[in-house]
Amino acid sequence: MAQTNSSKKIIIAPSLLSANFGALESEIKNIEEAGADWLHIDVMDGSFVPPITFGDNMVTTAKKSSSLPLDIHLMIINPENHLEAFRSAGASTITIHIETVKDPTKTLTKIKSFGLKAGITLKPATPVSEIEPFLELCDLALVMTVNPGWSGQKFMPEGLKKIERIAELANRNKYNTLIEVDGGINAETAKQCVDAGANVLVAGSYVFGANNRKDAIRSLRNQGR
Repeated sequence: MAQTNSSKKIIIAPSLLSANFGALESEIKNIEEAGADWLHIDVMDGSFVPPITFGDNMVTTAKKSSSLPLDIHLMIINPENHLEAFRSAGASTITIHIETVKDPTKTLTKIKSFGLKAGITLKPATPVSEIEPFLELCDLALVMTVNPGWSGQKFMPEGLKKIERIAELANRNKYNTLIEVDGGINAETAKQCVDAGANVLVAGSYVFGANNRKDAIRSLRNQGR
């Protein structure tokens, strides 16, 4: 198992999927004031995953409301057709699913050509071996610890082995790849993920549903100590 150290920096990226959409701008400002590092925006098309959520207009709104980096997770078919729209809207990182792209190298390279961080991710049922050939191109690897689609799902502990494997590959090959984890994250599961090698935590209901969001974010960040 990968080990943490006292100086390990943990990036907290609250997921806007759990925000109050009726007061979105104030929610975004509030979460920034509470200490979030990034804003995580899940884009779903109703085809790759059942729900339909945000498009590039949500990224535009977030960009106007916050100075935080915008972490865009594309759960859509043919993401390469929409990269320029999300770049123009203000994305900082664009993460694509290995299951949705015909040419991952070309798509990741295009994201990076925009001056953005490029990420790759995979469903819980997809083995890490599917993304291994592309990690060298990635600034970020996202491990899903729930099936993508709905917020509030229970954490799937089998994802910890994926985190460990990606951390092992990154360390061995000296990749500067951040390891992000999304799904069922709270203080307890966050510690497991950080111990396995994760350094970016996406949390939705745990942060947005907290009575004190600053304390919730702090409890996640403290897992790196």
